[in-house]
Amino acid sequence: MRYEPADRLWLAALSQLIPRRLWEKIFPITPTTLLAWHRKFVAKKWDYSKHRRPGRPPTAAAVKVLILRMAAENPRWGHRRIHGELTRLGHAIAASTVWNILNRAGIDPAPRRGGPTWKQFLTAQAEHIVAVDFLHVDTVNLKRLHALVMLEHGSRRTHLLGVTANPTGQWATQATRNFLMNSATNATDVKFLIRDRAGQFTGAFDAVFADAGLRVLKSPPQAPKANAHCERIIGTLRREVLDRMLILNEHHLHRTLTR
Repeated sequence: MRYEPADRLWLAALSQLIPRRLWEKIFPITPTTLLAWHRKFVAKKWDYSKHRRPGRPPTAAAVKVLILRMAAENPRWGHRRIHGELTRLGHAIAASTVWNILNRAGIDPAPRRGGPTWKQFLTAQAEHIVAVDFLHVDTVNLKRLHALVMLEHGSRRTHLLGVTANPTGQWATQATRNFLMNSATNATDVKFLIRDRAGQFTGAFDAVFADAGLRVLKSPPQAPKANAHCERIIGTLRREVLDRMLILNEHHLHRTLTR
């Protein structure tokens, strides 16, 4: 037979009046079952879960969307700033709730959330950066010539500082000095110069740019990607110009690169 809850209640209550050694003779169920029923009724008596107040209502979907939109459009805002803006708009929401929403969305709730990427940083600083590097060309009679070029990161404008068959540190310094004297580059908003660690870039070479108000940044050894923009323009010159024609002498190379 199947016992109803009322039957279980009476049997459990009756078991408290009868010695336990007589349970097996009187009750058609095992003592273990009786004890389990009794524990269940005791737990039910002291269960106040139905009398608890409901918790916080769930955050409206529109508010969640607004929080994520604020975080996306304002990368410097933390969860407390976003909470303040929501309060001004009349949304009653806790700062901890904003923190949880951002955290679950995979967004760092801290004010300095991730910061700009390298691409964003270099794009923002591009107008303040120039880079220099050498390219070499073998003439028709196998004489090697070297050209010193400068690239403005912001405009991608390339300048030819000079061409020589003997690229010494003294020559590079003088070529740079002549260029700065005859151009408006030193009057612009340029703040940084990127160069590699070639032997032609001496302390005197750096001093010329320092006098013009530029800070010299040396790329790590054997790391062409640290001066990637300049390396790329040199590669473009090789593929689209120098690999398609024979160079006769310094004058010919200077005129070709200038054009």
